[in-house]
Amino acid sequence: MIYRAATLAALLTLSACSPAPATGQDVSQQPQPQPTLPQTDIRVGEIKLRVEVADSDPERRAGLAYRGDLASGRGMLFVYQEDTPLFFTMRETLIPLSIAFADAHGKIISIQQMTPRSQALYSPGEPGRYALEVPQGWFKDNGINVGDVLSHLPH
Repeated sequence: MIYRAATLAALLTLSACSPAPATGQDVSQQPQPQPTLPQTDIRVGEIKLRVEVADSDPERRAGLAYRGDLASGRGMLFVYQEDTPLFFTMRETLIPLSIAFADAHGKIISIQQMTPRSQALYSPGEPGRYALEVPQGWFKDNGINVGDVLSHLPH
């Protein structure tokens, strides 16, 4: 799918990304906001996972930026009210993550490995309703693959 630059820029404001730091600014020296987000248990295949739920634009933009760690068995679930093109970046995220994109039924449509502080855009290539970030390697370690289903999801 090809997007014009203006369309892509607009879509980026809807996804989990935050403004780039000023040139030469060391993001590790910035404050590490620890938002208080609602938490819930979901299932990824047969595995139970405790997640923070980011379901508003400000929460999704903040995501896991500036955090120093993410414990095993924990994650962040990004929830959208309708299917939308999803684009994520790691430019202000300090820890390696894996991301699973899922459709409106919770079916995983893409799993990707994300590099800390990367400017790359991560996208499933098709509209999605959910994105789940976990410590890098968690999906592989737990035998979770494309086609598996996220369940007990908040709406």
